[in-house]
Amino acid sequence: VQLQASGGGLVQAGGSLRLSCAASGDIANINGMGWYRQAPGKQRELVAMIARSGATNYADSVKGRFTISRDNAKSTVYLQMNTLRPEDTAVYYCRADRVRYGVIYDYWGQGTLVTVSS
Repeated sequence: VQLQASGGGLVQAGGSLRLSCAASGDIANINGMGWYRQAPGKQRELVAMIARSGATNYADSVKGRFTISRDNAKSTVYLQMNTLRPEDTAVYYCRADRVRYGVIYDYWGQGTLVTVSS
């Protein structure tokens, strides 16, 4: 599974960005898709995930500001980020997962940098 992320950049506080991540390769039975982020000096943390069913999970810090969605036909997940804050500055990583024979497999894309200036 290859994950190609795009959409990062520099934005002022209060602005918006939209991230995209397309999955390709052996994508059969991919379930969860979404985003994690890692700020300098901090651990990687969940931002938002969406299951194939549409069920979502958000970090408390982004609820009400970020919206995750996916297009199953295109195997693509999106993250609409509104009302961005300087503390949202991080490298954002796309993640996908699936279960095979009872084992969870994680796949990660390359990061895309989001910088929010104050």
